[in-house]
Amino acid sequence: MNIFDIIGPIMVGPSSSHTAGAVRLGNAARAILGQPVAKAVIGLHGSFAQTGRGHGTDLALVAGLMGWATDDLRIPQAFAFAREGGLQYSFRTINAGDAAHPNFVRFWLSGQAGAESQIAGASIGGGRVVISEVDGFPLEFTGDFPTILTLHEDRPGAVAEVTGILSKRGVNIAQMRVFRRNKGGLASMVLETDQPVDGADISAVAGLPMIKAVRSITAIG
Repeated sequence: MNIFDIIGPIMVGPSSSHTAGAVRLGNAARAILGQPVAKAVIGLHGSFAQTGRGHGTDLALVAGLMGWATDDLRIPQAFAFAREGGLQYSFRTINAGDAAHPNFVRFWLSGQAGAESQIAGASIGGGRVVISEVDGFPLEFTGDFPTILTLHEDRPGAVAEVTGILSKRGVNIAQMRVFRRNKGGLASMVLETDQPVDGADISAVAGLPMIKAVRSITAIG
């Protein structure tokens, strides 16, 4: 437990889960996309869909997609700023199933430079979030640390090759998890590090023969 579990994040209210957490989810989705967002379709499930408007969840999600912090005083005017900045957005109600967290959201994003991505996650309380899916692949990370995401062939030595490169380049791994759909298919590695990873490190990982894609995500404020 840390101080944020007790008093919550510094934020524009009213709710740490429906407002601050929503901002952080938007920030995480923008970071995963890797470029400014041009168009967003935002699917709301459960409590986010039922009570989100009253808590400003819709405003907070759009604010996060623009890269704003949880304490940004412009959050109540996020829609106006999005329109002025050319960010197209729309909301829909979705049913993510009984197993999904009540504060679940799914983003369909298009970037200003042409990237596209689908990201899903939830606000789990106290401003904390969990990203649970990227482009249809199940995984899990919080955005509390700088994070590397890989999509790679599930074969012996794959994890060791990636971690070996990072070790040689002085990157300390705080936590690592591997997710896969089936043995010998595609897998995803989530590596949370103690320091941001620079472009040269990411290029070195991307150059490994079993790597299909790699993303670097800074810690989400």
